[in-house]
Amino acid sequence: MTYVITELCTRAGDCVEVCPVDCIVPGPKGDAQWPYFYIDPDTCIDCGACVSVCPPEAIFPDDELPAEYEKDLEINARFFTEGPGYWDFDLEAEREPQS
Repeated sequence: MTYVITELCTRAGDCVEVCPVDCIVPGPKGDAQWPYFYIDPDTCIDCGACVSVCPPEAIFPDDELPAEYEKDLEINARFFTEGPGYWDFDLEAEREPQS
C-alpha cells in the first residue's frame, strides 16, 4: 500500500514537512502538467503521517481511494517515472498561500 495525493491538493505543503522519508515532492509551481504534490510509491513507508496534516484532506491510502480519484494513483506514479520526480525545490516558494 502507498498513499496518493489527489486533485484536491491545494499545495499547502504540510505533508512534505512531516514525511519521515522525504518522498513527497511538489510539481514545479505553475507547471500545468504537474500541478500538485506527489508521493513516490516506491519510497513511501505507509506511515500515514501526511494524511492528518493535509488541510483539504487530499491524501488517501491507495486501497481506500474514492473512485473519482483513481486516475490520481497513476499520475502520482508517473510523476516519478516520466515527470520531474525528485528535484531541488524550495518548499516555501512552492507552497500556495492558504486562506
